[in-house]
Amino acid sequence: MSFRIKAPLLGATALVSAFGFQGTAHADAFYLEAQSAIGTGRAFSGEAADRGAAFLWWNPAAIAGITDRSAAISATAILPKGDVIDNGTLIRRPGQSFVPVGGNGVARDPISNGVLPSGAFAYPINDRIALGVAVTSPFSFTTDYDANSWTRYSADKTRLRTIDIQPSIGVVVTDWLSVGGALNVEYTDAYLSNALPNVQASLPDGSQTLKGHGWDFGWTAGVQLHNSAVSVGITYKSSIKHTLTGNLTVAGLVGPLAGSNASLSGVQAQFNTPGQIIASGRLHVTNALTLNAQGAVYSWGKFDAIRLGAPLNVALPENYRDSFSVAGGFDYALSPKATLRAGLQRTITPTQNGLRDARVPDSNRWTYAAGGSYQLNRHITIDAGANYVQFNDATIDRVTAAYAGTPVQTPILTNGLLRNAHALVLSLGGRVSF
Repeated sequence: MSFRIKAPLLGATALVSAFGFQGTAHADAFYLEAQSAIGTGRAFSGEAADRGAAFLWWNPAAIAGITDRSAAISATAILPKGDVIDNGTLIRRPGQSFVPVGGNGVARDPISNGVLPSGAFAYPINDRIALGVAVTSPFSFTTDYDANSWTRYSADKTRLRTIDIQPSIGVVVTDWLSVGGALNVEYTDAYLSNALPNVQASLPDGSQTLKGHGWDFGWTAGVQLHNSAVSVGITYKSSIKHTLTGNLTVAGLVGPLAGSNASLSGVQAQFNTPGQIIASGRLHVTNALTLNAQGAVYSWGKFDAIRLGAPLNVALPENYRDSFSVAGGFDYALSPKATLRAGLQRTITPTQNGLRDARVPDSNRWTYAAGGSYQLNRHITIDAGANYVQFNDATIDRVTAAYAGTPVQTPILTNGLLRNAHALVLSLGGRVSF
């Protein structure tokens, strides 16, 4: 006898987790903030209120009133460390009692190192209007657990990449007010795999692979108010509804599950990434010293579920909560050419206790930042920044079930811990005017 299961629910849950993965490098959930070497150096404490192409991602009003064509590029190395530890995860196969899930009980550094590129270009049309474009990768990560890890039924290998192209316009309204708007064109590509349990523990695990990609759209609007002493910036970045289309492959299931082996194409998943409201201020205390402050609110509550279309036709809850970050920092000009900066940021995770899984090892964190800039000549400036990110320990405790709603439903009571998690972030960039 075999049970034909359209799509193992555990596999669908893996799809949810992959698209909603928390990159524990420098991020609020899976949003990567490190889109500027300057911002990295001051813990992203003044970006929406600063001016120039380097700040276009945070506020399209940043390019209003520029006098020269300009470009900014940066590359950021993200080097995360941490342990994802089994604390007694249990599995119950059909007709059997709960037993330990087995496998390697300690996953060390499952999140891969990576390099995050970004760039922007701005062109003045006249003394009031400028056009620009920013190219960033705001939602990207790679994670890789061992094949025999205790996490294998919910997380094995995952890769998420986004490319955001943001054409923008900035306009000077008065000598103290600038406004800006932008379209966000975003390409997303995702891959993940995880193990599937056979009905007998003595049998090798099956496997599942999911791939998907798609193009989607959002928008950004911002304002800047400034005088000789104070600059203020406020930005709204919209939530983006993503639709990814791809393939699902299930293999290696035997016995009563053999009928579930399949290769499906055209599988769709829809989910929302969060909107942002960013408020930033810069106080020019002296000719040399500028104090920065920035707060951001993220509407992660919109990431409430992943909705899977035909032939799966299920909606799976995520239950994220809205979250926020606050930061403070300073820039200090040592000379007309050299500037030092530093900052501190506190970020609250949108994940919740009781709902966090091994593919989502995120927690509240502190970011400590330092950096600087050096002007090589009147056209070229080099920027550098470094962060040390310290994550709180957290539980990994999301209950899942393979083949839910069928006679072979296999619940997995996840009981794990995130321990000793931290990250080093190194950013190098440059600005050119011409």
